[in-house]
Amino acid sequence: MSHSFDPLVIRGKSLIPIVQGGMGVGISASKLSSAVARENGIGTIASVDLRHLHEDLLEQSKINSTEEKYTKLNRIALDREIQKAKSGAEGNGMIAVNVMKAVKDHAAYVRQACESGADAIVMGAGLPLDLPEMTEGFHKDVALFPILSESRGINIVLKRWMKKGILPDAIVIEHPAHAAGHLGAATVTGVNDEKFEFKRVIEETLEVFKNLGLESEKIPLVLAGGMANFEKVTTALKTWGANAVQIGTAFAVTQEGDAHINFKKTLAGADTEQVVEFMSVAGLPARGVRTKFLDNYIKREAKLQSVAKADPRRCTQGLNCLTSCGLRDGLDKAGQFCIDIQLSAAFRGEVDKGLFFRGKDPLPFGNAMRTVQETIHYLLNGAMPVAAK
Repeated sequence: MSHSFDPLVIRGKSLIPIVQGGMGVGISASKLSSAVARENGIGTIASVDLRHLHEDLLEQSKINSTEEKYTKLNRIALDREIQKAKSGAEGNGMIAVNVMKAVKDHAAYVRQACESGADAIVMGAGLPLDLPEMTEGFHKDVALFPILSESRGINIVLKRWMKKGILPDAIVIEHPAHAAGHLGAATVTGVNDEKFEFKRVIEETLEVFKNLGLESEKIPLVLAGGMANFEKVTTALKTWGANAVQIGTAFAVTQEGDAHINFKKTLAGADTEQVVEFMSVAGLPARGVRTKFLDNYIKREAKLQSVAKADPRRCTQGLNCLTSCGLRDGLDKAGQFCIDIQLSAAFRGEVDKGLFFRGKDPLPFGNAMRTVQETIHYLLNGAMPVAAK
């Protein structure tokens, strides 16, 4: 696909400067990620609870369910999705796997992604300080992309990784004021802190590179959050000096998106007034569509937090999906609901019950659902599909 931007180069491979963000549960799996990779971009599978895409694994989940069994079934599902995505990519682009550091079994999913042949591991929702150790033995085959939101975190990760003789193949810089899902700020009000502004973070990061002697390493910087707009992509790549952009919600609503049609309609039909920030169960701010579930929860949040108590029996799934969970661990500043249940309901298209993560900014085609190819063509050239004008 022709465009005027410099390519994103990862380990000598020339790609379009588009990375598709990882979205779980089941929103970005093999179908979506392979469609992005076929266009020579980076398609991303979200590793969290992929058993929901496989009926046989769901049935097995109901029999003698244990934490170890859930992990095993999800590893099987992840392997299946990687194999399908690699086949569907037809040798183009790259297939990455997003693993949240906040998930208790994140190391197991990183190893599975490596063993299954993923081209890259993307890790956020916490400082990925030990990602090089988790991928030991696969460094020649798997690219590593940490997700961070400001230069201080980038500096910390680089110093730790350099002690191991490892550098990131790219760094994703995610702006909490625009991105979907879990956000890299301490509080809901903190998402708008000036320290997260893209231009500032890029400038400070280049200074970090200089101070660490990394000016010549050319580590690509990928901007994530509010980038589903040709003018913003142009500013990011040609004015600020980023090397690529990462985009989630705009890909989630494409025809190739792995989620239920009701999920896509909910995201595409929500205007900016319906997008709200709240505290997730992981103790991080989050952003989603103000649906019936989320609206009712927000109204009761203060009361639920006031009676929060540590009790594993409150974990309605019977497994420790997160390292730290507000509901299970009684964290009164965190969310008080089972995130896996709500995200799984969203994946199935249950609008009244689900939690629908969404970016803050408008989508490029309004509530129209276009293909991955049309979306990428617009992002790189600014040309709207005729029916979407």
